[in-house]
Amino acid sequence: MDPFFVIDSFQSLADGVLYGATYALIGLGFTLIFGVMHKINLSYAAASIGGAYASVMVLQSVSAPVFVVFLLAALAGGLIGLLVYFACFHFISPMHPLAMLMATLGMLLFIDEVIVHSTNGIPLSFPALTNESILIGEFYFRGDLIAVFLTACACMAGLLWLLHRTKLGLATRAVAQQPTAARLCGIKVTTVNAQLFIITGLLGGIAGAMIGAAVGVLSPLLALPLTVKGLIVTVIGGLGSVPGAIIAGLVVGGLENLFQFLRGVGERDIYVMFLLFIFLILRPNGLFGSFSARD
Repeated sequence: MDPFFVIDSFQSLADGVLYGATYALIGLGFTLIFGVMHKINLSYAAASIGGAYASVMVLQSVSAPVFVVFLLAALAGGLIGLLVYFACFHFISPMHPLAMLMATLGMLLFIDEVIVHSTNGIPLSFPALTNESILIGEFYFRGDLIAVFLTACACMAGLLWLLHRTKLGLATRAVAQQPTAARLCGIKVTTVNAQLFIITGLLGGIAGAMIGAAVGVLSPLLALPLTVKGLIVTVIGGLGSVPGAIIAGLVVGGLENLFQFLRGVGERDIYVMFLLFIFLILRPNGLFGSFSARD
């Protein structure tokens, strides 16, 4: 076997794992909302891109460090997440889950149209985290992808700390397990749900900014593919499983980039979907999903 082919294959896999940290954050947003509310928010990825767009548009005429762009993207993502909660969940009866699902689909299209009309559909350049690179043996690692990966790891660690070491995390886990019992214990379920959308919005805004930093541009065309990848990560990781979403995001990112190297960008998504079908057939509950059966 050609040694250069092996090196290039491992290089593609490593780059994909680093970039897959963004998929992990998107998957976490889907997973947290489903795990707590047992609902799917189809507008989550679009809201994440919207948060990144908002930060870039605010700072178009002002020169600011990259961390300021990320901070504004997180704040904008949290605000959009709160708006999505009130528009698509708060005022719709839980007895109509299909109405909530269709509302989030409509919100996805609405956010996408707002982005298109605000930018005339023209992609916006996004500042890179760093232009440095690291050479380790035969492998070349982009500094911006390493920075993206480390930023995502810090966000994941912060989220796990929030869920397991704070009162908000305790209330969130209580609502996820038994919402009726949590309400009887004095927990305001609607407040917890609203705070959950703010937290996932913050993560989504950072994820959108990291995607822009890694790719170099933001485009409205990113919303739908990210929605599909986020749902794939959620299913493969296991619905409602936070560790599963993290691992699945890295796996999907790595294999996607490897498929792109082996088969080209035109067939990349085909094999990612094929990976999803394999999991649905062989392990429908995902990597860490719990099995539930009807009595």
